[in-house]
Amino acid sequence: MPRLLIATKNAHKTAEICAILGDAWEISDLTAHPDVPAPEETGATFEENARIKAEASSQIFPGIVLSDDSGLEVDALGGEPGVHSALYAGTHGDDAANRARLKRELLACAAPQPWRARFRCTMAIAQAGRTLAVCDGRVEGRVIAEERGTGGFGYDAMFIPDGHAETFGHLSSAVKNTLSHRARALEKAAAILTNLRP
Repeated sequence: MPRLLIATKNAHKTAEICAILGDAWEISDLTAHPDVPAPEETGATFEENARIKAEASSQIFPGIVLSDDSGLEVDALGGEPGVHSALYAGTHGDDAANRARLKRELLACAAPQPWRARFRCTMAIAQAGRTLAVCDGRVEGRVIAEERGTGGFGYDAMFIPDGHAETFGHLSSAVKNTLSHRARALEKAAAILTNLRP
């Protein structure tokens, strides 16, 4: 079975990707490869960060690498938190603190509800230090200044996708994995990965 490295230490992301890709690949992430360092994400865009992670990991990992950079963009906040979604409150990956800051920013902004927003995801596929493909996905919706539901991670409990009355935190993983930004980017990536299988 061909090997695929997900260039992340985020178990939630890895689980989502595994659930969507199925068993066509032997999938692991950076937690299983301490010899593969996670580079600093210095890019100004989702694509730049996805490329940085994929290319750095693929210089060491002997196989195909898939990375993603994703985040939430709120129109009323000028697109924030955007590429800084994971460290919006100052500490990388502190989901509770990031949501708390988002609530404060929303309640302080002058724009009336509904607060239009979108989740965006850019995935990069790399091998031997070179990006082979980049895929994008997005889901439009709105954010609310409260948390509803305990599923998902990140800002899921504050985001209601268009066409639904519940947040990603309420929707089942099966439903979320059909319409999320990551699912839409991964659908494109999966078609490319199929052609890369030996």
